[in-house]
Amino acid sequence: MSLRVGDPAEIGGYVLEARLGSGGMGTVFLARTGSGRPVAIKLIHQQFAADEEFRTRFRQEVAAARRVSGAFTAAVVDAAPDAEQPWMATSYIEGDTLSQHIAAKGPLGGAELRRLAIGLAEALRDIHRVGVVHRDLKPSNVVLSPEGPRVIDFGISRAADQQTLTMTGRIIGTPPFMSPEQLQAPRGVGPRSDVFSLGTLLVYSVTGHGPFDADSPYMTAYQVVHEEPALDAVPQPLRALVELCLDKEPERRPSADELLVLLRDLPSDLGTAGGDGLGASRTRDVTTRHDEVTSRTAGAILPAEAPPSPAAPRTADAHADAPDAARAPVVPDVPGDHADPGDTTLNGRRPRRRWRSVLAAVVAVSAVGGGVAVVTAAGSGESGEAKNSGVAAPAPPDGFAPWRRTVLGGRADIPDELRCVARGEAVFCGGGGVVASRLDVKDGSRVWTVKSRGVPVQGLYLVGATQDTVLGYRFAPEDAPQEPRREVVALDAKTGHELWSVPTDTQSQAVTGRSQEALVAGTAVVSVDATGSHLEARDAHSGDVTWKTPFPAGTRCAPVLAGTRLLAMCARDGEIDALDVRHPTLYTVNRASGRLGSPLAVKGPVVPVGATGGRLALLRVHKEGPASTGYDGVALADPATRKVTYAPLARTYDGTPGMAGGTVYVSGQTGRVTAIDPESGRAKWSRQTAVEGASGPAAGERALYFSSATGRVVALSPSTGEILWTTDPRVDGLTGEQGSGPRVTVAGGALVVAADKNTLFAFDARKPPKSG
Repeated sequence: MSLRVGDPAEIGGYVLEARLGSGGMGTVFLARTGSGRPVAIKLIHQQFAADEEFRTRFRQEVAAARRVSGAFTAAVVDAAPDAEQPWMATSYIEGDTLSQHIAAKGPLGGAELRRLAIGLAEALRDIHRVGVVHRDLKPSNVVLSPEGPRVIDFGISRAADQQTLTMTGRIIGTPPFMSPEQLQAPRGVGPRSDVFSLGTLLVYSVTGHGPFDADSPYMTAYQVVHEEPALDAVPQPLRALVELCLDKEPERRPSADELLVLLRDLPSDLGTAGGDGLGASRTRDVTTRHDEVTSRTAGAILPAEAPPSPAAPRTADAHADAPDAARAPVVPDVPGDHADPGDTTLNGRRPRRRWRSVLAAVVAVSAVGGGVAVVTAAGSGESGEAKNSGVAAPAPPDGFAPWRRTVLGGRADIPDELRCVARGEAVFCGGGGVVASRLDVKDGSRVWTVKSRGVPVQGLYLVGATQDTVLGYRFAPEDAPQEPRREVVALDAKTGHELWSVPTDTQSQAVTGRSQEALVAGTAVVSVDATGSHLEARDAHSGDVTWKTPFPAGTRCAPVLAGTRLLAMCARDGEIDALDVRHPTLYTVNRASGRLGSPLAVKGPVVPVGATGGRLALLRVHKEGPASTGYDGVALADPATRKVTYAPLARTYDGTPGMAGGTVYVSGQTGRVTAIDPESGRAKWSRQTAVEGASGPAAGERALYFSSATGRVVALSPSTGEILWTTDPRVDGLTGEQGSGPRVTVAGGALVVAADKNTLFAFDARKPPKSG
């Protein structure tokens, strides 16, 4: 496609000719060297340039790509990972990606399929020989060039002798093509994870779909970890090889070298989807050949018997939260995985270990779009049904009727989730390309919308609202570098007219672990100034500065609220630059003068989650090397007494934290919600729900509400965790973002829910939508 208005004319001295494509992290251009040689230049989006964690990841991508440049990959020509806007140039490979080819021409077969399989195995062999694991082998990362397949995009690869870099709060990888170990323990992923991904690619190539496809990414992840692949449409001789690649145990898969030997023995007439190819005798030949190869190269023989057919999963163990349980949400055993304790084989295979995974969907989750959710209470073993009978709540405004609306922002290519606040019968929402929008709670009718043309920052939504003013974020377009990168914008609540705007610096994520560059404290707005060196307060409506306070020397700070008490959370420059804040300090901030109180040191790393009794509650982050793997403790900081109390958690809880009614909640990616007493660290209750990747809580009169990006909502009893009702999904959406703020807004008896693709809908909490 041709260049667009605002695209650069050249990058690093390379003249650009066309756009090849654009994704979430960057844009790829076709360019020419001085001698006329075509190259592909990947230019990272501007909003990631200041993200040091992302820069580290991009440097890793460049290093990995340089390390593996060869006949089956795109060679690195040039790169500038430390440029103001990082970029990398590779040799241009002409041809469609595998996903484009399948979409346009359908599945592969015969000699074409055999060439693809061998070419990919050769690519993996060369990649693994230099000690690199790709970790994102998928159809869009395979280019079908005239010379054969080429593997591209080493954006999440790593050298085997390096620590894995995990982007905070983001799922790294593509579930349908990820291995079980990558979903469960990404830091331990090795070369045979890529072999598993190759197996899924081969199934996709011959059938047009993956072997573990499901209705949601988390059900897909569950299938990858627990279920056997769907291979009925794969030709027999290839099926035998794919089964070996898709073994759940990494050590039982062939290496890339071993796989090459087996692939070269395959006939060229492999057949296509649904074709039988050669018969079962050929399948046995391939398996026998694999036994010979692995016996010669690794001294181990893999049995040829097929794994047992999976049965319907059981509910969770009654002792899922016992102290000796693994430090991650327990995923129940799959029937058929059990054997007599004295046996060392199960149907000819070693018994598979009990998989426990943050990302695997718990078996109690109902299928997307189907039925009433059946859940299990942790620690009790009893099942409870979501009866959708409503909750005790005040009546919505007169004339209320359930509604659904889409609020479009300034750019259609960046739809985002919104976040909302309610004021009387008005609800104000913002996020992504929407600075703010006012809707009527009764019918969802839009009163006004103010848009932003820039690329938003993940996790930044609406600042808040007072009685007469709404405050949101505006982001500068990529083609307007002279404009402030981001601003806090004040809008008149009645008309949407802009009252004032001010640039704000970005550092809250580095200091507090949460994206909140500004906040509303009473009738004031408190933010970090454009220089990144002061906190400043302004009257929310007029924009007049009431005070400006410099950060303590050698630190950077972000505003935090503990109930009505305003605090500054600060960290040392060196720790922020190293992305490793372990010694944060809290200061009370006088709301009238901005004067800082005495420092209160906190043992970190910690993330503030809410307040109880004037004390700030913080969850301690559990780290394994540079990666954050959840929360293992809770702290209560009392600025009045200048004391901090700490309590360990019985296990590490991974997920999205929140607080309501003096209780801390962590909602895991698989749908389990755990209520934690911040005084003792004790889990009050833990409940498995059908809402994967939920954020919350939003507190009603007698219920807590959690919701995911799909719009699925669950209402829980605050005292017991009993499920009061659950709704079905309302939109297609991913649920991978952790640390996200509550998506449900309580407006009297009405619930306003924000979902993916700028979707909002509302219903009566007493009469939730029926499931099924």
